[in-house]
Amino acid sequence: MRTLTYAQAIREAHAQMLELDARVFVIGQGLWSPWYAGASLEGLDREFGCARVVDTPVSENAVTGMAVGAALAGLRPIVFHPRMDFMLLAMDPIVNQAANWSYLFGGHGASCGDVPLVIRAVINRGGEQGAQHSQALHAMFMHVPGLKVVMPSTPADAKGLLMAAMADPGPVLYIDDRWLYAERGEVVAEPFTVTIGEAVVRRGGSDITLIGISWMAAECMRAAGILEREGIGAEVIDLRSLKPWDKEMVAASVSRTGRAVVADGGWRTAGASADIAAEIAERCFADLTAPVRRVTLPDAPAPANRAQEQAYYPGAEQIAAAARAVLTGGADGRTKRAAA
Repeated sequence: MRTLTYAQAIREAHAQMLELDARVFVIGQGLWSPWYAGASLEGLDREFGCARVVDTPVSENAVTGMAVGAALAGLRPIVFHPRMDFMLLAMDPIVNQAANWSYLFGGHGASCGDVPLVIRAVINRGGEQGAQHSQALHAMFMHVPGLKVVMPSTPADAKGLLMAAMADPGPVLYIDDRWLYAERGEVVAEPFTVTIGEAVVRRGGSDITLIGISWMAAECMRAAGILEREGIGAEVIDLRSLKPWDKEMVAASVSRTGRAVVADGGWRTAGASADIAAEIAERCFADLTAPVRRVTLPDAPAPANRAQEQAYYPGAEQIAAAARAVLTGGADGRTKRAAA
């Protein structure tokens, strides 16, 4: 088994899809740029030509609308947004058109129903780039019917979920995190898919369940290592998909451990963590021995100062601290057992 970086795995998925299916093309801004895409699209324009790797002006709305039209015409476009923040300019073709189209026409065939479109958006947190370049906006799109949302945390899933998104008959929002680009892991050379909507248990444990999304799934693994040295067994679930997300796997784990921490790199209010915590409360209330805790960004725009960024972005230490609070009843983690 080879090891690749997260960015290399994304690049390999693009190359294999372009080679295997003549309908596939990539369109967006900065496709050749290591600043915009890292190594995730490196050299694809030279390998496959500018007719299939189409670098565009800064025109998020127009380019995404073109991709929706191409999908309706039977092609398999991947539209690339190097900053998820500015993908907001393309909300109409994504939300009003792509997500709804199959419902409007009853899903009757590619020419009038299916929209086989991958919208790839990069989260670009930190780096002193400030509030307009550092937003993790995935929770917005969890709210939209007709749109699937995936967020891989490992190189293998980065490849497998991208290929699964391309195979899907409907629009899929594929979100990758620039902080993960250098992460290394085993990736098979052959094309393969990871089932959209299936989470994975990254690590077993019986004391508490840590549920992570994208970068925060990796931080949950680091937090579990910290907790293990303290004699605490944390089970780590990497959601991988946010729409749909694997409610059954999460509920089974939390029912067994009785405690949960949800770690999300987005904001707290009405965020992904809120939906997950609410679902846990509904499904697992009788099994919970403590309230669910969430580790998220504060409800404030991202700073553009390195010292403030270090305080703004949570990670493994904050997840481990939340787990300790749940286990001991500290802060708002008071348990039923302690009360008894």
